[in-house]
Amino acid sequence: MASRQSTSSTDAPPRRKKRRLWLRIPLGILIALAVLIIAARPALPGVVRWYVNRILTHNLQYEGRIGDVTLHLWRGAYSISDIRLLQRTGNVPVPLFYAKRLELAIQWNAVLHHKIVGQVIFQEPQVNFVAPSDQSEGQTGGGIAWLQTLQDLFPFKINRTEIHNGAIHFRSYVKAKPVDVYLSNLEASVENLTNIQSQTTPLLATVDAKGMAMDQAHFEFHMKLNPFSYLPTFQMAVRLLGLDVSTLNDLSLTYGKFTFKGGFLDLVLEAQANAGQLQGYVKPLFRNLQMFHLFEDVKYDADPLQFFWQAILGVTTWVLKNSPRDQFGTNIPFTGDMTQPNMNILAAVGNVLRNAFIRAYLPRFDGGNQTFDGMQFEAPTITSPTSIGEEQ
Repeated sequence: MASRQSTSSTDAPPRRKKRRLWLRIPLGILIALAVLIIAARPALPGVVRWYVNRILTHNLQYEGRIGDVTLHLWRGAYSISDIRLLQRTGNVPVPLFYAKRLELAIQWNAVLHHKIVGQVIFQEPQVNFVAPSDQSEGQTGGGIAWLQTLQDLFPFKINRTEIHNGAIHFRSYVKAKPVDVYLSNLEASVENLTNIQSQTTPLLATVDAKGMAMDQAHFEFHMKLNPFSYLPTFQMAVRLLGLDVSTLNDLSLTYGKFTFKGGFLDLVLEAQANAGQLQGYVKPLFRNLQMFHLFEDVKYDADPLQFFWQAILGVTTWVLKNSPRDQFGTNIPFTGDMTQPNMNILAAVGNVLRNAFIRAYLPRFDGGNQTFDGMQFEAPTITSPTSIGEEQ
């Protein structure tokens, strides 16, 4: 009996040593990794910068240029300053994309849903779409898998995006005086691209944006979409209120050979797509519109053809406006494939007459709905008296 007890007592210490050894191994690995990261910390920004440049150089149409790279290891993030994407060919004077700062980070609140995903934050981004001209190619950014490029910059799937103080420009250099129509002060967010909450609704991701058009008119955008659909599936609503149309004169003169003398534009657009099949409508409504002024348009150096064209537009909009609201407008329905939607021109013409002589349109959804997930589509402020009950 004594010999058995002595044997068991001699076996116990090696077992305890083995347990301690197995505990020490993970701890040793963590310490070694920590030491390795600390030792390599000064070189990591250079490595990340090299990797980002390598990803951007894969694009054959656009070249990428970046500034400093800063690591934020304590929160699983890194940021890139002064990132630019420039067209390699043609003579386009502005970059397709610029951002003062781009940050890619782990979305820590998603860990509560047992998911490790990433988020992207853009500070002061600017996108420039350029119409083609004889001297240069157009710049649209089309045909490039930009989402995949962004995904390649971060080891986890991107689930969320924020945009702060952004801008979107449409530019043209066809004429001597450049055209620049833009949205500014853009605040936007994209949520739930990877469905971290395991929602069953097909339209599970949302896009919200607010900004200013030409620095003076309020712009709102809302979208629900299915990011996993092979063909586009979404619902979208857009509203623009009170845009001074004279700010569009460079655009209208370049492509329409006319100018606005005064007035305001309200616009509502609603669209939905199911597996790439699109339907919706757009309502452009011009209030207090002035298209022709005899003393301003009769100039010795003016083009006679442009003068008569301006006069025709002025008379037409005056005859077909809704007098109580002093409004010229229509409702343009569209349907068809996403790549080639068809606008119903006959319905658009008929709705011009409807707005003029039957009921004036208001910048709200068809069917009388006044809200779309928080977007209020109330009537704009007007100066002339009207009977709201007789309007649509």
